[in-house]
Amino acid sequence: MKRAAASVVVLVATAMLAGCAGSPSRSPEDRREGSTARPRAPFNDDVSRPQSSRYRQSEDATPDGDGIDIASMPEPVPKAEPRSRYGNKSPYSVLGQTYAVLPTAAGYDERGIASYYGSKFHGYMTSDFEKYDMYAFSAASKVLPLPSYARVTNLENGKSVVVRVNDRGPFAPNRIIDLSYAAAVRIGIWPRGTGLVEVQGIDPAQMDAEPAPPPIVTAQSGGKPKLYLQVGAFGDPANAQRLADRLRTQDFGAVRVVDAQVGGRELKRVQIGPLADVDEADRVTEKISALGLPHAQVAVQ
Repeated sequence: MKRAAASVVVLVATAMLAGCAGSPSRSPEDRREGSTARPRAPFNDDVSRPQSSRYRQSEDATPDGDGIDIASMPEPVPKAEPRSRYGNKSPYSVLGQTYAVLPTAAGYDERGIASYYGSKFHGYMTSDFEKYDMYAFSAASKVLPLPSYARVTNLENGKSVVVRVNDRGPFAPNRIIDLSYAAAVRIGIWPRGTGLVEVQGIDPAQMDAEPAPPPIVTAQSGGKPKLYLQVGAFGDPANAQRLADRLRTQDFGAVRVVDAQVGGRELKRVQIGPLADVDEADRVTEKISALGLPHAQVAVQ
């Protein structure tokens, strides 16, 4: 959940630019068979109010002893759903960055850092104006269409979960997906707060035609995945070397230039790392920004 809350606060603002629709999800009590919990009064998320006054708590948190067995909860079954009228504006801008929503989740495959969001946002509107349920297997993405489905695999332990994407974010630097509390627990990035993951979009049409491919079994056979920050990619090797030399004077640690092919074009990627963990990646990212360089991108190998 590290730095996730700050990013999710922006999500409703993004949603209000796009409109309002969807159906509320079940409450935690609905999911407990034989529960004797007293029904809660209906909660109305008034999106006309400023974000600073909408949330019931100032800091995000996770449930404490609620008795819900997440391990036994079924994951969503991907199915074809109409594209939401809301939350799919493309392009859209948040915090000075512009994003384009993909036409479909099919073919999407990205590695990076996952975070999660919890009880602070439970019951509040997502970007497609459904209600966020931290006990559902859901997620927020900056680019996947709403709604859509994806498989998220923890590259450090091989655990995976299928999530339904119904929210926008995370907009904190270096994050590619915000998981619900339940999804974070399922793949083991709770309570640490973040994890190195692979996000693979799911095409329900292909699932109907053939069995779904098995999830990724593990990260590298040689051990844990390695975390880098990519500061630039150049067609001209001399430009790549100049940037690498500049970074080496700034005490960022190891800097490398690696070959890559993108769309048939030869590129030189300038990367810092491997980095010890997500916290170090965040610290180095801030230092790179202070130099006036473009925002670094996370690369997980």
